[in-house]
Amino acid sequence: MITFPNCKINIGLNIIQKRDDGYHDLESVFYPLNICDALEIINTKETSTVQFSSTGLDINGTGQNNLCVKAYKLLKKDFPELPAIKMYLNKTVPVGAGLGGGSSDAAFTLMLLDKKFRLNLSQEQLRNYALQLGSDCPFFVINKPCFVQGKGEVLEEIDLALSDYSFLLVNPGIHIGTKWAFSKIQPRIPDHSVREIVQRPIETWKEELINDFEAPMMQYYPQLKSIKQNLYESGALYAGMSGSGSTFFGIFSSSKKIDTSIFPAEYFLKLVNG
Repeated sequence: MITFPNCKINIGLNIIQKRDDGYHDLESVFYPLNICDALEIINTKETSTVQFSSTGLDINGTGQNNLCVKAYKLLKKDFPELPAIKMYLNKTVPVGAGLGGGSSDAAFTLMLLDKKFRLNLSQEQLRNYALQLGSDCPFFVINKPCFVQGKGEVLEEIDLALSDYSFLLVNPGIHIGTKWAFSKIQPRIPDHSVREIVQRPIETWKEELINDFEAPMMQYYPQLKSIKQNLYESGALYAGMSGSGSTFFGIFSSSKKIDTSIFPAEYFLKLVNG
């Protein structure tokens, strides 16, 4: 059985405060996009409970520390009857890019195991399991536009229809560690909530909608500033960084012809519909 874990982007991201547990409270809008990995699970008669292999982009944790393997082991604790499996992941979503690719793979593993082995888990149960794997993971169980708070686990579906627009994603191949990126942030309470801003016309977002990671990351990686400038020069109605980077996205009118030749050939570029 096969599934296709998709990525997400952050439309705006405010880091509100540091928590007593060492994490940060944030607010953002998570928006799913149809850029996908491929994940296949098959039964095996091997004695090992789970065998994992991957192709495509290099990933961290290709063995027992991989999030997909951890998802299987998490369910195995409560469902010891789960049989041994082989798990194959073809990785196309850039890693360490602010797109939630690893979180998506983990959540989709839970959902695929639930479906394949008829565990009959509710969405709430799947979200609870997903949260044990990572703060972003529960979002992919819902996989619809959500206003996000807390560590990223407090989710509220919102009406944000962007199907009439195109998204250009640009990633320069810079891997940014989330923990390091948070260490460069000064938490603050924004003047206006992300949720409030995204309900306004996209043409107004440029003035108010920000990602708190952008400015510090641009100081360390000046090429990120050029990416954002090039997106606006190409006609983007709004451009911003996703997560802690290094991926930027531009939102364009669907009728707009976008010249991607202004970006270096080695960059990851992907144009998708909203």
